Amino acid sequence: MIRACPACGKANRIPFRHLTDSGRCGACKAALPPQDAPIDADPDTFAAIVAATHVPILVDFWAGWCAPCKAAAPEVKKVAAQAAGRALVLKVDTDAHPALASRFGVSGIPNFLVLRHGRIVSQQAGLVPAAQMLRWIEAAAAIP
Repeated sequence: MIRACPACGKANRIPFRHLTDSGRCGACKAALPPQDAPIDADPDTFAAIVAATHVPILVDFWAGWCAPCKAAAPEVKKVAAQAAGRALVLKVDTDAHPALASRFGVSGIPNFLVLRHGRIVSQQAGLVPAAQMLRWIEAAAAIP
């Protein structure tokens, strides 16, 4: 995954397994914090991140036309920022990737899924606050 350095703006290639780690910019050596924003995921990116990641993953299944999904977006961003280093947040556009949504039985959106070690830990449709999503992540993190 390519991430821009917050100090110099240079592109840095970050392996999926290191998205929750702190690092240094290859150009200016400034600190690169862990991933703190939702990641738009296509099926290949989704599979690679799930396979490489050792932390819980919150997945937000959404669509651009969905008003509740738009209302959930700021909450999902809060979760990504607050859980940085401890979890990752993926966003899957159900219109662009219906097979991925179907794979997880998504029939209503927004739909939130928490994965740990590639397995579903929890899943819920409907708008929920960031605090609830963070509780799901904490529960998933407790799973060995």
